[in-house]
Amino acid sequence: MTCFTTLTSKIVPLPVDNIDTDQIIPARFLKVTDKAGLGDNLFADWRYDADGTPKPDFVLNRPEMKGRQVLLVGDNFGCGSSREHAPWALTGYGFRAVISTSFADIFRNNALKNRLLPVIVDKLTHQQLFRLCEEDPDCEVTIDLAAQTLTLPDGRAVGFPIDAFSKACLLNGVDEIGYVLRMTDQILAFEAAHHK
Repeated sequence: MTCFTTLTSKIVPLPVDNIDTDQIIPARFLKVTDKAGLGDNLFADWRYDADGTPKPDFVLNRPEMKGRQVLLVGDNFGCGSSREHAPWALTGYGFRAVISTSFADIFRNNALKNRLLPVIVDKLTHQQLFRLCEEDPDCEVTIDLAAQTLTLPDGRAVGFPIDAFSKACLLNGVDEIGYVLRMTDQILAFEAAHHK
């Protein structure tokens, strides 16, 4: 897995509250058990017409949004279901972080296990970010995971919460199994000492 240390990126603003996982990746795309290709179906019902033609007014279809790795969304992102395909689709598209005032718990946990950083900011910072995006659509933010800071386009840094275990996994580029395997020597030593 790739380590997540710092990330500087322009922002894709999507000012919609209560985006549920069926909007992130519609159920008809959940027949797969791997992540390949899910990014193409991210926000499929908002992104494409019924015949598969991209809707030119949807934010992800605007050429200047290509390659951006930070998604700025409304409140309560990822509600609705426990499907892990939602963070798979977001990372498959290329997002590495999502900024909101709140995330559904299951979505947040699935995101962290799939190298997608959910960044929670307060309401005022959230509103300022959307305003800064309107003033300068090419503005950037920087996320420093070790310091747990989000630096806004105006240079102000704000903190964000993350549990210590998820932070350690992201910084070291390991999942839960990889985290445990890094302690193999200590585990073997413990087992040897207790099974004599």
